[in-house]
Amino acid sequence: MTTYLNNFLVECFVFIHNLVNSVITNPNFSYGLAIILFTLIIKLLLMPLNVKSIRSSIRMNKMQPEMKKIQDKYKNDPQRAQQEIMKMYKDKGVSPFGGCLPLLLQWPILIALYYVFNNIQGINGVSFLWIKDLSKPDIVLAVLSGATQYYSGLIMNPPGDNPQAKQASTMNLSMSLMMIFITFRIKAALGLYWVASNIIQTAQSVITKKLEEKHMAEKDA
Repeated sequence: MTTYLNNFLVECFVFIHNLVNSVITNPNFSYGLAIILFTLIIKLLLMPLNVKSIRSSIRMNKMQPEMKKIQDKYKNDPQRAQQEIMKMYKDKGVSPFGGCLPLLLQWPILIALYYVFNNIQGINGVSFLWIKDLSKPDIVLAVLSGATQYYSGLIMNPPGDNPQAKQASTMNLSMSLMMIFITFRIKAALGLYWVASNIIQTAQSVITKKLEEKHMAEKDA
């Protein structure tokens, strides 16, 4: 199954690059633009799952104060606290796994995309913008991958004083630093995909968050 998915996505990228190359024949532009366009198409195809995950995370974040009150009220009875929290989930129409399941469904595709962008043929010595060689690591891309990852996570999990917010902030920072380290050791083609993906993800998160918060405000009113 994985091999078929890898080959299918490789063929899709080759098709998109051929389209771009028919208009822009210079490989120093066509490969980079094809990577960005391919990333955009993949993100659009995965948007229903992604939006569902974002909406679930927003609802979970809004419920944190109520969860804290329940945990404090039943601090000597963890089982009762868990029952009350699950009851609140049901009343609010929120699944505790709503944010994780869409991400798990995307995981095979994300692994296949790693294969695609790490094995693009014909990019040796090909440059794009400031990137001197798409087949080699690029320090600027590494920094951008960490920065865009951090900002994307910051939108979904703003800083706060509660333990959950502090834990999310720590995880976001750790993930961003790890992205810098990883991107500095891989091909710039894959790094470009990650940066483009993070930017698109940020845009989707901002728009979805505004729409969901507006919907919740109207519902509460």
